[in-house]
Amino acid sequence: MDEIPKQTLEYIGAVTAGTVPYHWTGYDTLTIVVIVFLVLLASLLAVAETSLTRMTKVKAMALSEMKIKRGSLLLKILENQGAFLNPILLVAVFSQLVAATLVGALAGHLFGALGLAVSTAFEVVVIFILAEAIPKNWAVQNPEKAALFSAPLVRAIIRFPLVRLISRLILGLTNFLVRGNGLPILGSVSEEELLAMADAAMAEEVIETEERELIHSIISFGDTVAREVMVPRTDMVAVEASARVDEVLQVALDAGFSRIPVFKETIDDVIGVVLAKDLMKADRESKSNQEVVGLVRAAHFVPETKPVSDLLREMQAGKFHIAIVFDEYGGTSGLVTLEDLIEELVGDISDEFDPDITDVEKISENEYLIVASKSLDELNEELEIQLPEGEWDTLGGLFLSLLGHLPAEGEQVELGNYRLTAEKVINRRIGRVRIETIEENPIEESK
Repeated sequence: MDEIPKQTLEYIGAVTAGTVPYHWTGYDTLTIVVIVFLVLLASLLAVAETSLTRMTKVKAMALSEMKIKRGSLLLKILENQGAFLNPILLVAVFSQLVAATLVGALAGHLFGALGLAVSTAFEVVVIFILAEAIPKNWAVQNPEKAALFSAPLVRAIIRFPLVRLISRLILGLTNFLVRGNGLPILGSVSEEELLAMADAAMAEEVIETEERELIHSIISFGDTVAREVMVPRTDMVAVEASARVDEVLQVALDAGFSRIPVFKETIDDVIGVVLAKDLMKADRESKSNQEVVGLVRAAHFVPETKPVSDLLREMQAGKFHIAIVFDEYGGTSGLVTLEDLIEELVGDISDEFDPDITDVEKISENEYLIVASKSLDELNEELEIQLPEGEWDTLGGLFLSLLGHLPAEGEQVELGNYRLTAEKVINRRIGRVRIETIEENPIEESK
């Protein structure tokens, strides 16, 4: 056997050690171009993923209505987030993995044994910074601009048949393994988020304080029931069916009401409503001594749990202004008027005939005198405190629940950092309650 030349043995050893001199080729140039393209694509997809998942359909609708360029396209994309999110994630992962593989292969040719370390450092530093950190941070800081910018690219990706097919197959496999229904629809806005957005908009002087309060009222309006806004039966002005027309007319004039409920024997047996204009007409026709039962019109009855939003629509459709509220046992709980529902949205509506009564009177920095019928929701928001809510709707209901019996005037009960005092008790009702702080966490005056 002939002896192997020394040069050949040296070359074999160099190949084994990975120290063979490497010559740059056109294939390497193409590899660099592909790597740059894939990193750029991954960066754009990172922008798209971050911005579109942070964008809400409500905001996209606003951009579309404002005729912002690509606003309509963005809205169409957000109509089904599961349809675009899966393709974006698929192409982004594919781009990063292929780019990392090509970098590793090229580094191995160029640097031999050190290629693995070089490629790892490149992938961690360059690919992470260029394809993850920078684009996602920019998208977080500029979500609208980023979403509008990336919308055409996303549309092109989700329309590509191969990407759509693969993403559906992967999603189907995922659903099979986790027994789910795919990715949830993201970007919906909860009531809490809407309220926070209104607060932030007011803080940044985008909207006025009154507009913020109106937004809060509209959102809470949907969760309000008739029991929370009704005039309780103890405060109702009603007359018996046997009362004379002139007597009822005087009651209506004294109370300043245009509609008076009429009952038989007890307030739990309301038979209808009499209008002040009918009373005045009968009085002018010399029928003042007749019983009012002859002028009674049909009453509308609603349960305590009736949502006020539904009741408002019924009042508009039925063209009636007053409804009798009954409880689960069929007894009369109170009444609710169209004005009560409107006040729930826009606040108290007072005229020259309404008595000047202050629901919340500030006594000192940490002390308030409040009517017991004050809604706890309104009180907590107005004074920025956290009195507990439960089966009761009012401050008086909370007081009775804590005490367990009808208090005497001056009787007190402590709740956390607050002391509640029954300032006025009328028959079996609490009239006013004094709230004062006994430790830190003072009651702040409403801004």
